[in-house]
Amino acid sequence: MERVLIVGCGGSGKSTLARELGSMLSLPIIHLDRLFWQEGWHNVTNDVFDARLAEVLAQPRWIIDGNYDRTLPLRISRCDTVIALNYSRAVCLRSVAKRVLLSHGRTRPDMAGGCPERVDWAFLQWIWAFNREKRPQLLAMLSEAARNGVTVLTFNHRRECRKWVRTCPPVSAVL
Repeated sequence: MERVLIVGCGGSGKSTLARELGSMLSLPIIHLDRLFWQEGWHNVTNDVFDARLAEVLAQPRWIIDGNYDRTLPLRISRCDTVIALNYSRAVCLRSVAKRVLLSHGRTRPDMAGGCPERVDWAFLQWIWAFNREKRPQLLAMLSEAARNGVTVLTFNHRRECRKWVRTCPPVSAVL
């Protein structure tokens, strides 16, 4: 695992898993939200985002967390492993509620500076509809990636993912 994508619904734990694996495997962590958002929750243009992403993808090793559907095919073409967190909407909504309670008004480390934690109706609706509207296309892309030699790991429950993480050797054992 040298170039890893982590995808899944909002609240599934993508950033948390990225930090954990990045530490274990000594891989740099790239949060797409940090590339996309700038202070005050203003997004960058597609051209700026694409240029930032191209710089990241040119690096030999990384973990990238986030969906950003428009650029997912490009990222899949450059990765060796995709981890899909395929959790229920209830799990994701509970996680978002917990995150908001613990971090409301503060900027999380996986967000751009000046973007304090918040939740809005549109985000909750996106989570509610993710498994129905986004997951089928995502799983189809991942199935195609697997046919093209990319390792695709799909976890349907947090305990499956935690168990798998415990089996990952630390980087010192890999080298």
